[in-house]
Amino acid sequence: MVVPTGDSNSTNSDETCPASDSTTSSTDSGGSYEWDEYTQGVILSSFYWGYLFTQIPGGTLADKIGGKYVLGLGIFSTAICTLLTPVVVEAYDWKGLIVLRILMGLGEGTTVPAMGELTARWSAPGEESIIGTVVTSGTLLGGVLGSALSGVLIQNSSMGWPLVFYVFGAAGVLWFFAWVLLCYNNPDVHPFITESEKNFLRKTASGKRELVPTPWRHILTSVPIWALVASTIGHDFGHFTIMTDLPLYMSNVLNFSVQSNGFLSALAYLLMWVGSVASSWIADWFIKTRKMSVTNVRKSLATISSILPAIFIITASYVGCNNVAVVILFVLGTGFMGPYYPAMLINPMDLSPNYSGTVLAMTMTVSALTGIAAPYLVGILTPNQTLSEWRIVFWICFGFFLECNLVFVIWGDGEVQYWNDPDFRLGLDKQPVTKVQKVKNDTNSDRTVEQPST
Repeated sequence: MVVPTGDSNSTNSDETCPASDSTTSSTDSGGSYEWDEYTQGVILSSFYWGYLFTQIPGGTLADKIGGKYVLGLGIFSTAICTLLTPVVVEAYDWKGLIVLRILMGLGEGTTVPAMGELTARWSAPGEESIIGTVVTSGTLLGGVLGSALSGVLIQNSSMGWPLVFYVFGAAGVLWFFAWVLLCYNNPDVHPFITESEKNFLRKTASGKRELVPTPWRHILTSVPIWALVASTIGHDFGHFTIMTDLPLYMSNVLNFSVQSNGFLSALAYLLMWVGSVASSWIADWFIKTRKMSVTNVRKSLATISSILPAIFIITASYVGCNNVAVVILFVLGTGFMGPYYPAMLINPMDLSPNYSGTVLAMTMTVSALTGIAAPYLVGILTPNQTLSEWRIVFWICFGFFLECNLVFVIWGDGEVQYWNDPDFRLGLDKQPVTKVQKVKNDTNSDRTVEQPST
């Protein structure tokens, strides 16, 4: 959308790179707006201003009425705003775009907590990692399709960038109608599955009981909850920086064409999706076979999804204009972010199946602050779009990855918390019962325990 800031090749060769392919990197983008780096950073972060405020209301509402319409209407509103984007920008320039992106964030903020609530209703013990990851990692496949197709549409259409918004906005509207017809809040109200399937899920799923008021005091004073929040902040700061601003880096510093930029960004999303699904299967295998505790599985995957990306990303900033090496390092770095999904996005269901939507909403609310900070910080630190400026950004990501992961390794947990049980709120002062205690109790009463309680 933006007119290039100037001829990058006129500056020091150590600070910028020559064009990486036969097509120019910027003149083919169809940019028509002269927004500086600071303004672009504000625009990119404005989505998260709205995203921040609907996480907890969305999660609480999903816990009470189910996730179907909470998620569906959130995406539908975003699709409408997407369709309106070219018209609003033409009329009101960057100010109109900021307002529109805030509205998009308000709608989108309900989606992840609603997904967590639905996953808890439909997952049997031992399947939370794979089901939850497959559902939430759909955002990565959307990134694959969005990045690759956007580059193709812009490069090969006389309409240019507005076509991207029309295509994906229309797709979101069509999806909503399919969602309303095919999705149901829980197995009991689903008209198409068999009675045996319903009975299986009634007996084994992380089903919810009628809830008393949300135990906010216990949630807000829970050490494992805050450890999860810290880990999410660290990971998401790096994730938002790379996935939101990587196209800027590839275009303005490495001088990739808009089509190549789209394909390379798509490749990063694709590898991240593969990593998330593969690691979720491994996580469930370790948990089912009891080779590792749930806690150790979550901590191990969280560490992999933090340490390796940190190393690859900071290394990429020191290989200069070797575009092949830069692409390989960035793609590997984002690919190893995949285990984040079966580590931290599933952890709210470990800690509290009954309040998973609320807990997930709380973690996403705090982590959304990184979605605001990351693009804004990039805009401030990279006014000239040079290698040395971007290297500072990547070092900041490195620090966030390592320090926040250490908090989760020390204080994180994978056990159901005592305040998850509604009876605790009704009876009070009830002693917490951990999964290990529950297994021992069941064993002593000659009951066969196939899987620890989640």
